Amino acid sequence: MTVASMATTTMTQGRPQETPYQLDPDQTLKASQALLQHVQAETKRLQEVSSKRDLLQADTSDAEDDSVTDGEAPIWLTLTTKQHIVDHNKLKPSKISVPHSLNKSPDLRICLITTDPQRAIKNVVAEPAFPGHLRSCITRIIGFTKLKNRYKTFESRRQLLAEHDVFLADDRIVTRLPAILGKIFYKGTAKRPIPIVIAQAEKSKKDSQQKSSKREGAVPPSSPSALGKEIEKAIDAVPVTLRPGTLVAVRVGLASFKPEQLAENVAAVVKSLVEKHVVKGWRNVRGIHIKGQSSTAVPIWLADDLWTDADDIASLKAIDGGNEIEEDQGPKRKRNPATTKGPQAGARKRTKVDGSDEKQEAKKVAEDRKSKLAAQKAKIFGEEV
Repeated sequence: MTVASMATTTMTQGRPQETPYQLDPDQTLKASQALLQHVQAETKRLQEVSSKRDLLQADTSDAEDDSVTDGEAPIWLTLTTKQHIVDHNKLKPSKISVPHSLNKSPDLRICLITTDPQRAIKNVVAEPAFPGHLRSCITRIIGFTKLKNRYKTFESRRQLLAEHDVFLADDRIVTRLPAILGKIFYKGTAKRPIPIVIAQAEKSKKDSQQKSSKREGAVPPSSPSALGKEIEKAIDAVPVTLRPGTLVAVRVGLASFKPEQLAENVAAVVKSLVEKHVVKGWRNVRGIHIKGQSSTAVPIWLADDLWTDADDIASLKAIDGGNEIEEDQGPKRKRNPATTKGPQAGARKRTKVDGSDEKQEAKKVAEDRKSKLAAQKAKIFGEEV
């Protein structure tokens, strides 16, 4: 048995025959262990470099911005697809529950953005029934109107961003926040406001119709215990922001995680992403990788097929002009005024390929791609980590 066939067997063993598309837990754990070792070693090296620089500078132990904090470097999961996931930006991110939360720090600082009036939410948070450990983490509660009027400058928004670790927003106004907070909040995905349900659940259809004619703040907030559970659920989940394209990136762990914790989070995120957000499910997934902030992406799943269906190839042929294939002609030639020949003189011309030859060529390309993928998998996963 060749190395390539051994790698293919390893990637597919233990999977149900009816669904060959799923993660291999052993490979996910192996990749998680290798990535965490690399990230932790790189973090240690950066800390040593930073400490040597501090010896030549003034004491900066109270600095707020430290890019090499112990064990807090994020681990990202990237999922690429064969077709676009969505056709427009999703301003309202979704949440995926994970077994191991990324926000377990006792010094967590939460900013809660609410509808007007904000006093109603402050009263709920101040009640004894509201969880005390969450009350101590919520450092600011600000209404939509006050947010709009107070944070107009770039500097004030940047200060607000630096003062808090997590931003939670009422789901009724979360889609209007990009125009208020600006690109300083939305150029990345780490601190984008996470939607939560603050208003009480509607009891009837009549209440739903009346709500549309009322101000958003007229709907009373949830009970202290219900609001606490909603906030706890949002903190323990990871947000997912979808945009047009074939790539989605999600934070799934920290450098301080154990390999088993990272692997469990990866499995939960991949399962939810494929089932809820990827059209055609696993057949539309092209590759899944995990990476650190500045590390090389480590593959944990790669597709053998380039296209989701045979119809995709047919549609591509239609766009390219049927069966006509234009070969590379290199740079265009200039017309020679001394001759009657055109600029395409001597260049290769288009040739038509009959149906049988085209099918054989497509089959050969597919076989070459599968063999290359198998060789890559054998090289990555066949070595001991």
